Amino acid sequence: MKIGELARATQTQVETIRYYEREGLLPQTARTEGNYRIYNDTHAERLAFIRHCRGLDMTLDEIRTLLRFKDAPSENCGEVNTLLDEHIGHVAQRIRELRALERQLKGLRDQCRVAQDASQCGILKGLSVGGRQGVDASASATGHVHGVHRGGRQRPTRPLAAEGAQ
Repeated sequence: MKIGELARATQTQVETIRYYEREGLLPQTARTEGNYRIYNDTHAERLAFIRHCRGLDMTLDEIRTLLRFKDAPSENCGEVNTLLDEHIGHVAQRIRELRALERQLKGLRDQCRVAQDASQCGILKGLSVGGRQGVDASASATGHVHGVHRGGRQRPTRPLAAEGAQ
């Protein structure tokens, strides 16, 4: 199948498929004489695996590791277990951070209970005060931007266009 057919079959944007190829997650494909990429069911299955992992918020590095083991089925999966345990820890940390963010937002919301002139809006005033004083300690410790995984692996936000409509 051509890339458009693979995209439709897997509900994945063409650019996302190309991105995964550039990142080495999907193997390079054969090409027709007209230089079209030709994919098969193995590509579709691998893409489904990658998308499932991304749906679980795994990084590309984590997925690479999992694919390495998937491609070597006789290997011991102890590292896979460790990877998942670490990922569970990252998810738990992010949940804590999101709960702190929720508390902070609710605190802001409590500052303006009724609609009124914007000049009197407690939310806008609270945001302005926070901006002048810098981010408070709870926000700086928990901000809602993804942090870094242990071991120096950066947890990037999803690539802008490449993975936007997974």
